[in-house]
Amino acid sequence: MERFNILVVDDEQEFRELMVKRLVKQEFMATGAKSGEEALQMLAKTIDRDVVLLDVKMPGMDGIETLRQIRAQFPLIEVVLLTGHASVESGIEGMKLGAFDYLMKPIELEPLIEKLTAAYRKKREHEARIEEARNRQILAMPI
Repeated sequence: MERFNILVVDDEQEFRELMVKRLVKQEFMATGAKSGEEALQMLAKTIDRDVVLLDVKMPGMDGIETLRQIRAQFPLIEVVLLTGHASVESGIEGMKLGAFDYLMKPIELEPLIEKLTAAYRKKREHEARIEEARNRQILAMPI
């Protein structure tokens, strides 16, 4: 199984800490942020985040606004949204704004890991295409 770096963003401390512990136990590199603002600060400080698991319903900057900011500032980072039953519309809106996918809370660990892994693979494919384009550009330069 591929190992990558996940940022869990949720204002519910107990859920966030449990999710980080469960992901770390599965040998992922996982950290948590309690708000959209904190998540953006963490993403700005380090470039090693691959996937963000982002709760839609949060006070202050909600998940949809956080998603907009992540897409604008860190376009290669994939985002998987977490929604409650009452906010399926938010998950769909998030998909339109560039989220990789959305999942309903509560979530089982195995489907969550499958979704996060698929998001990570999409990120890696995108990075590979960018690298390939750069290499073609370099090779096409006159000597």
